[in-house]
Amino acid sequence: MNKLDAKIPEGKLKDKWSNYKDKQNLVNPANKRKLDVIVVGTGLAGAAAAASLGAMGFKVKSFCYQDSPRRAHSIAAQGGINAAKNYPNDGDTVYRLFYDTVKGGDYRSREANVYRLAEVSNNIIDQGVAQGIPFARDYGGLLDNRSFGGALVSRTFYARGQTGQQLLLGAYSALNRQIADGNVVTYPRTEIMDIVIVEGRARGVVARDLITGEINSYFGHAVVLATGGYGNVFFLSTNAMGSNGSAAWKAHKRGAFFANPSYVQIHPTCIPVHGEFQSKLTLMSESLRNDGRIWVPKKKEDAEAIRLGKKRPEDLSEEERDYYLERRYPAFGNLVPRDVAARAAKERTDAGFGIENNPNKEGVFLDFKHAIERLGKDVIEARYGNLFQMYEKITDDDPYKTPMKIFPAVHYTMGGLWVDYELQSTIPGLFVAGEANFSDHGANRLGASALMQGLADGYFVLPYTIQNYLADQIVVPRMDPKTQKEFKEIEDEVRERINKFMNIKGSRSVDSFHKELGKIMWNNVGMARDAEGLKKAQESIRKLRKEFYNDLRIPGKSDGINTELEKALRVADFLELGELMATDALVREESCGGHFRTEYQTKEGEALRKDKEFMHVAAWEYAGENKEHIRHKEELQYEEIEVKTRNYKTA
Repeated sequence: MNKLDAKIPEGKLKDKWSNYKDKQNLVNPANKRKLDVIVVGTGLAGAAAAASLGAMGFKVKSFCYQDSPRRAHSIAAQGGINAAKNYPNDGDTVYRLFYDTVKGGDYRSREANVYRLAEVSNNIIDQGVAQGIPFARDYGGLLDNRSFGGALVSRTFYARGQTGQQLLLGAYSALNRQIADGNVVTYPRTEIMDIVIVEGRARGVVARDLITGEINSYFGHAVVLATGGYGNVFFLSTNAMGSNGSAAWKAHKRGAFFANPSYVQIHPTCIPVHGEFQSKLTLMSESLRNDGRIWVPKKKEDAEAIRLGKKRPEDLSEEERDYYLERRYPAFGNLVPRDVAARAAKERTDAGFGIENNPNKEGVFLDFKHAIERLGKDVIEARYGNLFQMYEKITDDDPYKTPMKIFPAVHYTMGGLWVDYELQSTIPGLFVAGEANFSDHGANRLGASALMQGLADGYFVLPYTIQNYLADQIVVPRMDPKTQKEFKEIEDEVRERINKFMNIKGSRSVDSFHKELGKIMWNNVGMARDAEGLKKAQESIRKLRKEFYNDLRIPGKSDGINTELEKALRVADFLELGELMATDALVREESCGGHFRTEYQTKEGEALRKDKEFMHVAAWEYAGENKEHIRHKEELQYEEIEVKTRNYKTA
């Protein structure tokens, strides 16, 4: 039986959000201080939610594993944030932003949620300006825009190459104000170990103090997870090394359905892998594709000469270069969506045209020669100077003089905990915001939309929808975790789990298991997938998980700082999540967005959807240890959009 109710409001698409707000239940201002809300994560979604709920009068407990909320991974976002302001007067509208987002996601997202996202996008820019975010401005002092992939308009607001940092500092300042006012209490260096369910509702969390090792419980009338994505299941990704999916996975095992786990975004512009001892990858912003041109040599012998250092890219004439995105997709060129650009890069390198001398000869060029000639070095430096500086520090190449070397890498996860229109999971009282939910991006996220979704959820959606839930919770008294048996039971489970890991006393490090898992995932559940590889991944992960629990070595003790224990707890969850990702990809016998099954492609090598069979959200229910997950469907219906094959070759 399908247990999913998306709770989409009645009315026309453009009226749904207004209708919802008109009819929602509210909490009296005097009663808000009687209600506790736990917010896990302090990135854009979490910080915005905690600050907003605190400003409304709720009592908020904010958790992060970093030493400061401002170290959340949102700070690493570079390129920009989308909004339908239409300041360049190039034809943008709320509907066009909505349409581009649904199309970019290959028609695998929920229409009503995406329209709401586009609708509130303009509010985010106003909020940021009011906070003092130093968005780029043109010569006349007006807010500037640039282009990102998958759109024919310029709608991306930016702060040089550090937009995420500036937006997070704005949210952090709003959060600090509420901390000073006593409405928010922060718990840094604290990692969530489990979710507490009391009489079928989320009522709190069990957490570990990463400094002392203490296990403590915290009560909330509602819990918000804003913990980001699970891209680090691949080991090498652009995510911070501490980023993990453990809080979401623990919620999943307590009853929250996990939606579309196989939908992973491979970002096309990252610094290529350099060796076996690398621990993470570095993103080079999609904004660089505004002015940079992507190419490989036309001749394999030239590609080999460049790999061996016998030639430099500057030695090749224009006639010897293949600007393959401009050749294949003339309407969008270098600004095709990320999944399209990433697959095109893989196709060229698989065909023998890769330019980097790494194990798989993976790499293509991102060249600014023509932009510098057209605009001047000063203009390019003003737009991308910090990104160019970062690239030169890492590679020792000057991108003003020689093309950047780039290649796709794991960057973002469109899958996540299933939520309804209110951002509430299948556990009543458990809300999920930002990248941690599946809500808005379908099978592929457009560039500059992650910041938009995180801040939309935190500032402009949750403050309404969580009230609708909390309106009848004012009669529920605060619970004492020390006396409430449900909290004690889960605390005991957490301590038992930690002791189990500490007592394995095997011979292999956590990283060795994580690296092996990453290779299994990248080779079989990465940019190109097929049934044989996915079945191999399932089998290999099960075997690796068994070895993990028999031969793991964690040095030190659990009653203090122990980063190896922290990693072990996260990798244990990745070993389970990775198998579900492979299973989800195996069952979805089509190609769509970032999910590319090689058995399902057009003659031109593009994704081949099967809408009759798979135009739905796959939401997986945890059935218990060593039992197969149960797959549920939320059928997707489009009232305002014509569903058709994506085309980026013509306008």
